[in-house]
Amino acid sequence: MADFKKSVVYQIYPKSFYDTNGDGLGDLKGVTAKLDYIKELGVDYIWMTPFFVSPQNDNGYDVEDYYNIDPRYGTMEDFEELSREAARRGIKLMLDMVFNHTSSHHEWFQKALAGDPKYKDYYIFKKGKANGEPPTNWESKFGGNAWEYVEKFDEYYLHLFDVSQPDLNWDNEEVRKEIQKVVKFWMSKGVKGFRFDVINLISKDRFEDDYEGDGRRFYTDGPNIHRYLQELNAATFGTDAEIITVGEMSSTTMENCYHYANEDGKELSMVFSFHHLKVDFMGNEKWVIVPFDFLKLKNILFDWQTHMAEHHAWNAVFWCNHDQPRVVSRFGNEKKYWKESAKMLAAVIHCLRGTPYIYQGEELGMTNAGFTDISQYKDVESLNHFRILQEKGLSEENAYQILQIHSRDNSRTPMQWTAGENGGFTEGKPWIEVNKNCSTINAEAEMKDETSVFAFYKKLVQLRKDYDIIAYGDFEPKAEKNLSIFAYKRYYRGKELLVIGNFYGTPVRWDAGEDLEAYECLLGNYDEQELKGTEAALKPYETMILYK
Repeated sequence: MADFKKSVVYQIYPKSFYDTNGDGLGDLKGVTAKLDYIKELGVDYIWMTPFFVSPQNDNGYDVEDYYNIDPRYGTMEDFEELSREAARRGIKLMLDMVFNHTSSHHEWFQKALAGDPKYKDYYIFKKGKANGEPPTNWESKFGGNAWEYVEKFDEYYLHLFDVSQPDLNWDNEEVRKEIQKVVKFWMSKGVKGFRFDVINLISKDRFEDDYEGDGRRFYTDGPNIHRYLQELNAATFGTDAEIITVGEMSSTTMENCYHYANEDGKELSMVFSFHHLKVDFMGNEKWVIVPFDFLKLKNILFDWQTHMAEHHAWNAVFWCNHDQPRVVSRFGNEKKYWKESAKMLAAVIHCLRGTPYIYQGEELGMTNAGFTDISQYKDVESLNHFRILQEKGLSEENAYQILQIHSRDNSRTPMQWTAGENGGFTEGKPWIEVNKNCSTINAEAEMKDETSVFAFYKKLVQLRKDYDIIAYGDFEPKAEKNLSIFAYKRYYRGKELLVIGNFYGTPVRWDAGEDLEAYECLLGNYDEQELKGTEAALKPYETMILYK
């Protein structure tokens, strides 16, 4: 039985991880080559973003063939070697499955376009409105209308993402059977984890205009979503108690997540939700510059922590992934208190109730890219919005400032292995530029330094293994209205854990309302902790994990 509550998952974006053949793109052999590094960190699973055959319009989330490895990442032999070598080190592999849509290059869609009625019904084709407009006014997640016209049929197909990513019709039982076949295939290769991309969008509700928003209320957490997940579970991964699953939930509700990630095990092991990563948006609008709302951040995280626990459901807890900016640049201080803030952010997320996910380079304190020219950006979403922002009247300078904060490319710059050329990522020309600060922020230097961000992450991963309270304890929020302090308690079998983090660069005092000297400090990011009676005096970005 996989104890995912005690586990930590390490996310790899293979394209940017490590390149072994000098073509400037990371590859599967690169992951195998760095397994000892991952083992040193102490994690249990490696989640890899898609490396299946793909035209790469959305960095592999546009899958052309679910059964084969894209040659730019290697071969099936390379995957099998990675699987064996990982298993030898006690590490399991988690694959990223994109089942809401395929690539328009997929054989199914090509057959649909050729007019084969069987395959046309694998996708969502609709007639336009009488006035010649698309079927609905829904917006694509990447900008523009979500419907694409096909002259041959005088119909439109739905693409909630890029025009090259047509949505699958999950209401067609044959589609669901095909998806089950894919999951079983990778299970037969020894895969012990699956991450399902935007999985809560697979059941569409009503195809009608949305006059209140962008259409998402009609296709998110749809009417058959729980039935389809239970069916997939029962037919595939639910037959192997060792497999863990996580669903990426786009704009979901907590009430649905009680079912998705319930401990009854009928659907998924856990969910990713993103509400806490919209606290530097304006409403749902990401492409703006606003300071992050600290009270809102706490409120959302505490809300999910307490309510998911009440309903016996499990969260994935994380700050970073391939779609999010680097957390130390986002909620920390990447200049004056880089090391302190990187450690504080790590501590407060890793001790929450949930399975922590570390995104490659996060354990080194990697920062946003700092790109200053549009030619440096590669992400389709960023390139689209650079244009859209200027069409809305923003200056080029302002558009750049927004990209520097919010672009997904911030997390996609290559892993910083050494201080050498290209950060030791490749001997060729990297597909995207390496962050210049690799001269100081890199794995080689940090693995030798006992005070490094890497050393701190390693301790956090070990704490979860050593202390059951972190994996299984109850959760209680603290300091909910405090404008600087992020604090909470965990309880388990007579033991208590108190986690405190100062989210700002100014010292702050906090009265915990109980004797803090009764606790021992398991881990902190300063040498000395100032605890007197009920009061903690916290230095800039200080964190402490206290135990009794």
